[in-house]
Amino acid sequence: MSDVKPARPTTDAGLRPAFAASRAQLGLVVTLLVLAAVGWWWTIRQMRSMDNGPWTDLGTFGWFVGVWIVMMAAMMFPSVAPTVALYSRMSQKPLAPVVFVTGYLITWTCAGVAAFLIGVVVRAVAGDFTWEHAGRYLTGATLLLAGEELTPLKHVCLSKCRSPLGFLLGSWRGGWLGGLRMGLRNGAWCVGCCWALMASLFALGIMSPIWMAAVAALIAVEKILPWRRIATYGVTIVLFALGALVIVAPDAIPALTIPMRSMR
Repeated sequence: MSDVKPARPTTDAGLRPAFAASRAQLGLVVTLLVLAAVGWWWTIRQMRSMDNGPWTDLGTFGWFVGVWIVMMAAMMFPSVAPTVALYSRMSQKPLAPVVFVTGYLITWTCAGVAAFLIGVVVRAVAGDFTWEHAGRYLTGATLLLAGEELTPLKHVCLSKCRSPLGFLLGSWRGGWLGGLRMGLRNGAWCVGCCWALMASLFALGIMSPIWMAAVAALIAVEKILPWRRIATYGVTIVLFALGALVIVAPDAIPALTIPMRSMR
């Protein structure tokens, strides 16, 4: 009998690419989280003393769009990070995540432009938009409408956002233009999933860091928490409760800035 023992399979060389890919993904996620943190810091500085409560004035178009883009990076990067990291690993191109994220932010920028224009039209048509007239009830109605989380559109959009691998496999496009298109499409699914929550942010106070953080937390709960039904119903209950309180007892909401009554 031979004393020669079978050679142990050398797997180190095969594992190195996997470890490198894992480190790259982790580094990308950390980078997105750092950018989100910087976005929060910058946005809070810009919003200082600007929170006038529900339906706060949006300022000039250029200023609003600039703040909006940074806001979306701060609010959305944590929840979209898994999708971007997976896309980076599948594409295996160094700058592919940058192109994907650019497309994602372009979609959200278009949503912000649309929101700004809608606000301009509503203010022009509604006329008296003060809190004691239309403002209070419009705020409550918006929150109650946002609470309608269990629609077919919501279900489809949320399923895309909660399944990064399914989204990437179902909409894969090669090349830089393909990456941009995939980022645009992912952003569109995200807008479809989150538009009601973003409307709630406008209603509660778009310039309030507290409500911005609250809405960002609700978005993350819906997208990341593994218990999908619990997350969705929980967000619905929160929005319904806020809507009812705004109409019945707005002073009971601790973080809500009540607009000053107009002088008579």
